Order: sequence, then structure tokens, then C-alpha cells
Amino acid sequence: MRVARLLSIILLAFAVIAAAVFLPDRLCFYNAESYTFYCGTSSADCKEVTVTRNASLTKLTLQNVCGEAAVYKNFDLNSFLKKTGAKIIFMEELSDSVNYYCAANLPYKVKINGAIINLHICVRGNTAKTASPIIFGGY
Repeated sequence: MRVARLLSIILLAFAVIAAAVFLPDRLCFYNAESYTFYCGTSSADCKEVTVTRNASLTKLTLQNVCGEAAVYKNFDLNSFLKKTGAKIIFMEELSDSVNYYCAANLPYKVKINGAIINLHICVRGNTAKTASPIIFGGY
């Protein structure tokens, strides 16, 4: 009985490790300084989980992920837009930053001013926070 239980624990551990290694990344953003996952059903009940490493593995362990965000240093807006295939729908300039609301091939979306938005980019100096569908909780 003990051997069977130990064997099942080892097999389960192997399955979890194999899933983490072989499942696709499925992150919205790559090569960022940090990643935040929004968990909940809306921005009102959203819980934020932020990591600097193992973002893919962290995402696999979360439930009700309703959005993702990433922070970048030395951000190049045009390169990022091209890489993600994003189109700027509208923008807003603030005293310390510029926000871009975009349409891109990303899994999360919200409707703002009648437009479907699924990529929000906030650029402050040479750093940026990107999110899909939008940045929850500010930047």
C-alpha cells in the first residue's frame, strides 16, 4: 500500500512538471521585467498576482484569470505595436504619461466608448506597462 501511494505521488509530480514544461506559454506578453495576472470576474473584484519569474508556471496555477499585464524598461512603442499587430484606437495624454488603447490579437477584451479594446499601453518616460484588456489598479 505504501509503495502504491508513493508511486502515485511520484507520477502526479511528474505530470505537473511535464505540464509546465510541455504546455504552451500562453502568456500575452514576453520578456518583461514583471508580470501581473488579474484574477476574478471583473475589475471590481480583481485580485492581482505579480511575479518576476516563472510567469507561465504561475499562470497555470491560477483560477479565473481575466487579464494580464507586463512592465517593460526601455520600451519602444512602435516595435511593440508591430510585434503584437496592434492598432491604436484612441489615446489620452496625462501630465506624466500617455495611454494607448488598442485592438490586437489578444484573448481578453472590454468595450470602451463603443470600441472593443484588448490592449492598453501606458508609457511613462522610457518605461511602460502593457495589459490585456486594460490596466487594472493603475500604474
